[in-house]
Amino acid sequence: MATLVTRLDDPQALKAAAAAAAAGATLSVLALSDSSTWKKLLADPSCPEAARDIFLVLPNGTALGDPNAIARYLTGPALLLEGFDFANESWLEWEESHLRPAVYGGNAAALESAVQHLSAALSGSNQQFLGGSKLGLSDIAVFATLRPLADSSTLAPLQPYLQRVAALPALAEASQQLQLGSFDASNGDCSSSSFLADAAARQAALPKLPIPGQRNILITSALPYVNNVPHLGNIIGCVLSADVYARFCRSRGYNVVYVCGTDEYGTATETKALEEGLSCQQICDKYHAIHKSIYEWFDIGFDKFGRTPTRAQTEIGQSIFQTLQDRGCLVEQSMEQLFSEPLGKFLADRFVTGTCPKCKYDDARGDQCDSCGQLLNPTELINPKCALTGSTPVVRQTKHIFLDLPSLSPDLQAYIDRTSALGGWSSNCVQVTKAWMEQGLKVRCITRDLKWGTPVPRDGYENKVFYVWFDAPIGYISITANYCSDWQAWWKNPEDVELVQFMGKDNVPFHTVIFPATLLGTQEPWTMMKSISVTEYLNYEDGKFSKSRGVGVFGNDAKDTGIPVEVWRYYLLAVRPETSDSAFQWDDFAMKNNAELNDNLGNFINRTLKFCYARFEKTVPGEGAGGAGTEAVRSLGEKLGPLVEQYIAALEALRMKDALKAAMLVSKAGNLFFQETEIWVAYKQDREAASTYISACAGIVLLLAALLQPFMPSFTAKLLQQLGVQQPPLLTDDLVKAAASPATLLPAGHPIGAAEPTPLFRKITEDEVAELRARFAGNQADRTAAAATAAASGSSSAVSGAKSGKGGGKSAPAAATNAKSGPAGGGPAAAAAAASADGTATQAASGKEKQNKAKAAGSGGGKGGGGKGGAKEPERPADISRLNLRVGLITKAWRHPDAESLYVEEVDVGEAAPRTVVSGLVKFIPEAEMQQRRVVLVCNLKPANMRGIQSQAMVLAATAPDGSKVELVEPPAGAAIGERLSVEGFDCSQPDEQLNPKKKVWEAVQPDLATNELRVACYRGLPLLTSAGPATVSSVAGGSIK
Repeated sequence: MATLVTRLDDPQALKAAAAAAAAGATLSVLALSDSSTWKKLLADPSCPEAARDIFLVLPNGTALGDPNAIARYLTGPALLLEGFDFANESWLEWEESHLRPAVYGGNAAALESAVQHLSAALSGSNQQFLGGSKLGLSDIAVFATLRPLADSSTLAPLQPYLQRVAALPALAEASQQLQLGSFDASNGDCSSSSFLADAAARQAALPKLPIPGQRNILITSALPYVNNVPHLGNIIGCVLSADVYARFCRSRGYNVVYVCGTDEYGTATETKALEEGLSCQQICDKYHAIHKSIYEWFDIGFDKFGRTPTRAQTEIGQSIFQTLQDRGCLVEQSMEQLFSEPLGKFLADRFVTGTCPKCKYDDARGDQCDSCGQLLNPTELINPKCALTGSTPVVRQTKHIFLDLPSLSPDLQAYIDRTSALGGWSSNCVQVTKAWMEQGLKVRCITRDLKWGTPVPRDGYENKVFYVWFDAPIGYISITANYCSDWQAWWKNPEDVELVQFMGKDNVPFHTVIFPATLLGTQEPWTMMKSISVTEYLNYEDGKFSKSRGVGVFGNDAKDTGIPVEVWRYYLLAVRPETSDSAFQWDDFAMKNNAELNDNLGNFINRTLKFCYARFEKTVPGEGAGGAGTEAVRSLGEKLGPLVEQYIAALEALRMKDALKAAMLVSKAGNLFFQETEIWVAYKQDREAASTYISACAGIVLLLAALLQPFMPSFTAKLLQQLGVQQPPLLTDDLVKAAASPATLLPAGHPIGAAEPTPLFRKITEDEVAELRARFAGNQADRTAAAATAAASGSSSAVSGAKSGKGGGKSAPAAATNAKSGPAGGGPAAAAAAASADGTATQAASGKEKQNKAKAAGSGGGKGGGGKGGAKEPERPADISRLNLRVGLITKAWRHPDAESLYVEEVDVGEAAPRTVVSGLVKFIPEAEMQQRRVVLVCNLKPANMRGIQSQAMVLAATAPDGSKVELVEPPAGAAIGERLSVEGFDCSQPDEQLNPKKKVWEAVQPDLATNELRVACYRGLPLLTSAGPATVSSVAGGSIK
């Protein structure tokens, strides 16, 4: 016997019960709330959502989870024809794909169309049911879905049919078994709590569209580049600020859509892919998942978090380009661009670095200077270098498409003048935009010589793509298009939709000049940006956050600290750099948590709820009889009302910090009221006054839950649970008025949560601050390497009496394999690693002292040191720095006399005598081509006997992914014989004298040696460099080097 597990009032369960009754099958029905046996099944993440509310457990223990599939299984030939019943199956598919979405989605137009479709099908002379004169499974499916709308006038044409189905014995039996009651439209509503819950959930999940007559707000935050992990400055600069505003707008009752996503096209992605040895798609998939995970942890409530490489992006971007071209807003020009002769290609902006011509910063990128923010062309850099090879590029001519900004300037200036005043643009935004316009706009290139991007739809441009800053803002539109098919209702509806955008100040000109000019040039009715919120820079301690350099606290770091997300959100918003740069400071972070969250907000809430719990039987008592205490509460309300009004006004104007301050002043007012009224004394002397006082405090707690929900949604969720409230009140004008009477915000007798209230925050100690500061000192690469070194040292010291080369030495190379820098030394990063390994703040704070002691111990080695050889140095990470890679010249090569597959080579590596090397290259490289070849060798391997000949080095070669080809790794012609190769970020000046085979260093390093798509020999995506440029191979891309 099968068992149906369901909510007893679920109309979809009627399909299974009626099908079983019609077939004469016995069906056991078990309420979902009682299905403890199946909790493990429901908890399984792989369990489909549709199967969590209704499923059929079969006798063999398997389960079916779709209502129609369950009904098919139970009915057999009773309601379906033998073989394939085309008519019934067609109707069942239509019920699932058309009727059910219309009913549960509340789509009146779709429902009316469905009713007309059914009426037409039932209009025949002998058409009592959908299949003719006989009841079919499709009739049961349609009836079950329409049953909750029995009293709807829309169903009037179908009432005779529905009554016929309802009168059948199988339906009556099933309705009784599921406790659904009889079907009678005249008796009114036949809906159920299950139907209402499912309908609400489906409607909430449907894409929102603008509603005429309401305030419709489209919110975007700058699309984060997908090539790195976002740091706290990125998070507060766009997604977190926009999230606060979106949550506020939803709470005000506005119709809001908040979209964002990862910006995945362009040079930055290609660079990262090369660095990590992955394809562009792989790198995008990897970092999109990282971004999404971080934003989910930060409680960012997007309506859609998408990506730019989509069909919609291509279609919309190319359509805008074509329209601009048709309207004469694009021009083709030849331009000078830097060309890499070693790579044989034009270099995209970010593949060029050099000195900024404006501020003389010596590590400016080809598109923008990170120091002064100046937008650049690569040819403007002083002493430009190719970021891939280190060589000096040359200037060559190439053709590109330019946006004719000068011709668009009049319309653009009119838009800026009108909208900056109407939308209340911030002063920093106005200043940046004004500076651009006053300098006079120039034509701006919108194409690039790249592969990873939106293709340019123009003959002769097959190998070019749109420039990322033409393409990326279009991502807002395409992500909206992937959220709802009718994207133009949001983006081509300036009369009904407000566009509000959030970003850092470095993105301003693209959103106030270039993107608006692009849209204006099409002469189409685009929804143009009305309001813009721009942040200055959030610095880190005494320096700057930097994604590229790994400096600061990153999104995943915040999660790993164990400090709750609400604390991070609060602090970032409290120091939000709205009008000037601000800084993340660990001391300030702890102070704001301790004084503002714990001592002010948390203390007030905990005192209030504990008083209700202990003194008023876990309830909010309500105002006392006879008006006791009302005067004090009235005075309190006079303070609260204006604060809430200030809060609303500040958020409407995008002033997050002012709104947060107003909310915290509400908490401060509550704390002061609790203290001044001495509720604990009033409770003993005037119980009625105490009731009024504590009810006012509880009302403030509810008010704080609403005010702080946009800023700290996780805090509000925890608070509401303790307060015994399901949802915070909406931030309506009614709530603003009600704030003046806080004692009535919660009804008298309201029960608070069942459990005794507990503190919502805790203090961060000075020791924790010291540990955190040390832990996040330096950069990510240093921290990773230092942690690996500390782990190796800890493992070695844990094994008492361990012999040299054993006792945990393997862990250091293994951990260091993923590091992107050379061996870690001392300094803050090492102290951080030591602190992390010990797990105690005290040890972290004294990390430097420990290092000094270790050095002192080490210096006392030997016989005079008072010990047995002093402290042992930790094993160096097994990375490229330990290999002695040299440029060599094969002066002579011949076949090994005793091995057909081996060559013997005489190689000059700049030493007094040549080295003898044995290589297994006979099958791949003809002997004639081995003569006088420049090569790269590993010169510090332990000499090995190869069939009677000792090999004193190893020639490096790249093997194609399919093994079909092997090619020598060759240094550039200008590299000196004997020159040592290096890799950026690694100290290659002191390799091991000879690699110890037992340490497996070569085996650890080799998997990270490969050629990239440009055929450059790389270690972990970074070129193997000589003074004349990188080592390369002739044709093998993506090949393993060994």
